[in-house]
Amino acid sequence: MDRVKSSMQQVPNAIPKVIRRTGAANSLELERENFERVQAVSINKAINTQEVAVKEKHARTCILGTHHEKGAHTFWAAVNRLPLSSNAVLCWKFCHVFHKLLRDGHSNVIKDSMRNKADLTDMSRMWGHLSEGYGKLCSIYLKLIITKMEFHIKNPRFPGNLQMSNRQLEEAGENDVNNFFQLTVEMFDYLECQLNLFLGVFSSLDMSRSVSVTAAGQCRLAPLIQVILDCSHLYDYTVKLLFKLHSCLPADTLQGHRDRFQEQFKKLKSLFYRSSNLQYFKRLIQIPQLPENPPNFLRASALSEHISPVVVIPAESSSPESEHMVETDDLVDTDLPVLAAPVETKFDDMFGTSAAIDPFNFNNQNGMRKDDKDRLIEQLTREIQALKDELESFRLESGRLCQTLRGRVNELEAELAEQSHLRLQAAGESEFLKAELDDLRKVREDTVKEQRSLTEIEKKAQANEQRYTKLKEKYSELVQGHAELLRKNAEVTRQVTVARAAQDEIDAVRKEMQDKVKAAQDCADRQERAQREHMEELQRELLSSTAELDSLKTTMASSQQSNETLGTQLAAMESQKAELVESLSKVEAELAVQGEELERVRSSLASERECGVKTAEALQNQLNDKESREQALEIQLVAARWSSLQGAVEEAEKIIQDSLAQIDDPAHITCTSSADYLASRCQASLDCVVQLHPARDAFLADDTGVAQLLKVVTQCGHLVGDTIVQGSATAHMVPVEQADVLLESVKACGTEALLLLGHMKTKEDITTADNCKLKEALQAIMASAEKLRPRRLELQQGELGDLVEQEMAATSAAVESAAARIEEMLNKSRAVDTGIKMEVNERILASCTDLMAAIKALVLSSKDLQKDIVESGRGAASTKEFYAKNSRWTEGLISASKAVGWGATVMVDAADLVVQGKGKFEELMVCSREIAASTAQLVAASKVKADKDSANLHRLQQASRGVTQATATVVASTKSGKSQIEDKDTMDFSSMTLTQIKRQEMDAQVLVLELEARLQKERERLGELRKKHYELAGVAEGWGADEEGSG
Repeated sequence: MDRVKSSMQQVPNAIPKVIRRTGAANSLELERENFERVQAVSINKAINTQEVAVKEKHARTCILGTHHEKGAHTFWAAVNRLPLSSNAVLCWKFCHVFHKLLRDGHSNVIKDSMRNKADLTDMSRMWGHLSEGYGKLCSIYLKLIITKMEFHIKNPRFPGNLQMSNRQLEEAGENDVNNFFQLTVEMFDYLECQLNLFLGVFSSLDMSRSVSVTAAGQCRLAPLIQVILDCSHLYDYTVKLLFKLHSCLPADTLQGHRDRFQEQFKKLKSLFYRSSNLQYFKRLIQIPQLPENPPNFLRASALSEHISPVVVIPAESSSPESEHMVETDDLVDTDLPVLAAPVETKFDDMFGTSAAIDPFNFNNQNGMRKDDKDRLIEQLTREIQALKDELESFRLESGRLCQTLRGRVNELEAELAEQSHLRLQAAGESEFLKAELDDLRKVREDTVKEQRSLTEIEKKAQANEQRYTKLKEKYSELVQGHAELLRKNAEVTRQVTVARAAQDEIDAVRKEMQDKVKAAQDCADRQERAQREHMEELQRELLSSTAELDSLKTTMASSQQSNETLGTQLAAMESQKAELVESLSKVEAELAVQGEELERVRSSLASERECGVKTAEALQNQLNDKESREQALEIQLVAARWSSLQGAVEEAEKIIQDSLAQIDDPAHITCTSSADYLASRCQASLDCVVQLHPARDAFLADDTGVAQLLKVVTQCGHLVGDTIVQGSATAHMVPVEQADVLLESVKACGTEALLLLGHMKTKEDITTADNCKLKEALQAIMASAEKLRPRRLELQQGELGDLVEQEMAATSAAVESAAARIEEMLNKSRAVDTGIKMEVNERILASCTDLMAAIKALVLSSKDLQKDIVESGRGAASTKEFYAKNSRWTEGLISASKAVGWGATVMVDAADLVVQGKGKFEELMVCSREIAASTAQLVAASKVKADKDSANLHRLQQASRGVTQATATVVASTKSGKSQIEDKDTMDFSSMTLTQIKRQEMDAQVLVLELEARLQKERERLGELRKKHYELAGVAEGWGADEEGSG
């Protein structure tokens, strides 16, 4: 009681006059009075001016009080009398207790507290003028409490402690991305206030000392436990909502959200780390650690890596302030076990120790008195109570130990989940690194191979780059247009979905209102029937009373005619009459009251009917507005579909018109293609045109199927345009008569395609659009392409197999003969020539000899590889049947073998002429290059069906590289010999006059022009020869059947 008095002196008017005594002493009022007294004492103990942490038991009593009265009226009635604006420590402890009530108290605490929001705001503004101490902290804490109240009022689905499941979080957003967006912003603001309080408390403490073990430090740190609990939930919900938003909205729209989350993530991680190192928090709460890096919201799979932070609160033990502060006295102390020993001692001092020595008085049973029995019973009662208390303490201790173990188990489970996640992540990274290492090895091997052909690929790329630049630009424009049309179509579809959802919602509201009106009408009818029945019952009672009164009147008249002997009976009758009159008046009064109540019910029923009718009319008006908006949206949707279809048709027309324009473009003359590629493009166009009619019919039956029609129209435009371009390019490769026929077919195809697309641009003509003429034009192009395809040689199985063996044998013989001739020429040169000429001839013939040896090794390796191919691929068939089955590959092999043998023979003839002085060095260089090309063709033909791990294939590739090196040696020797043998006349112009020099200069210019013109003609002739060679090779060997378009 002394501590209560001291607390009352420290805080004037601390306990409000909320304890009201009434005259009635019933049990409910006594219970209410006891409840208010306990709450007042707990609030006074929890909220005082002492700079110590709030005790958990006092705060728990306040929380239980809110659940008992289902609100916070008693709490605010007590708090409103406290001088919160004059004492910062008092205000700080009030914020702590009120924060606990908002989290763990009854759900009505938030609603009951909103009426005091203005006072809290003014108090926060007042304390905000202080720049240090508890004043600044109180201002920040009050702002946090106001933000928390506003958040829960706006989002009533969130409980005060913020504990929700994933399903409840989804329901809070009502499946609307706008709600999720706004909810994320509100959570950011909420978490920002929590972090501000965190930073404010840490900045007000001297972290260089052990402030967490002092009473003042614990007073400031205690509210941070509630902040840590709120922050863990807010961080988890913010991460899940941001992943939800990134799955529905573009990443650029959420850039601000990501930046704000990154900033708060860094602060929260730092604060959690600093808090976990404080001794005060280590035994009260287990603070989770956030991951090293924030989640990557741009990667949807990162959500599975997110681990929700779990805050573990161990079992309650002695409050931390009890470890450092010793209370000298308690306000109320009713602990029986503590009082047992003093009471027993006083009893022994007063009455002696005989009871302790002989508690049951066995030695003096006859003289046992009643006081001894009472004393013995009281002693046994105290012992039993002490044992019960000890048992209860054991039970509480075991409960605390169980809670501690459960907390430790939860902590270990969280650590195990984190370790499992890290292990899986490490395993995934290891597999990724292994796969990346394998890819790097493959890339290194491929790089070694690709470096050899890099020069040739670069030349081809430069030639193709200029040719396809324009086509790529136009294709990009078409793709962008098509994507824009698809986006418009998706937007229109989304609007229709929203309209349909609104219509369903209106139907549900209309049905619900109809049910409510019907229920109200039924209830009113039942009440009216009950009132009518009660009225009729009262009327029947009134009639019976009136009849009884009449009978009494007749009895009284008869009694007046009788003698005075009936006077006593008359007096009795008069008294009965008075009683009946009084009962009649009461019945009439009750009847009047019932009539008024009936009128009141009728009026309320009429008002409810009018309200129901007005509500139904308002809902009907809303329904009509929704229907009108839906009709307008449907009209806009139909218009958008038609506009998208027209846009697609116009784009297809532009593609076809551009393709027709390229036919007469001079730059297109150099483009060529093959009949096979033209046939494949034409067949694809025919397939697409066939799909055009079903797509159009589906669109006319249901205009929602416009997407398929858009796809077919766009694809048809691309394919028909490509067919026109490839047909024009193929016409450049065929004779004039066939080219004219093909060009006419191509132009007719373009014209029919434009007519068909023109019919599809309007609603009236789309039903009459016919694709028959376009299919006929495409079929004509297909027929022309089939005529232009080259025909292969027709050989019998035996002839084809024998021809392979013959050609390979002939090639080997030609190479050996060439080697023998070169050796013979070398011997002749040594016998005839001398000096530089002999040196040059020896060098050239030696390089030719090396080239023949390399070719011979190549031919032998090719034979061995062919044997492996035939043995591995023929199965049960014979060798000749295998060659016949793979006739195209066999013919390519034959052609390559012929080219090698022919090249060896021609090179020997050229070398003979050079040695004799009759030939040209250039002929020898050209022959050597031709041999290199022929051997490359032979290697390519052999590699087609060979196993990549075959040893013979590796030997063939090494032999091919040897031929290439020997060819380079021949070319180098020839160039060197040419430079040594050719006479290099010195140019002496000292004896010439100016006129002579001018004449010589003009003659040189004329010669240069003549040589350039001749060079140009020879190049054109070379191109025609190569073209003719390609045609003849296709006819003879069937190459054209395997080629695709090159133009």
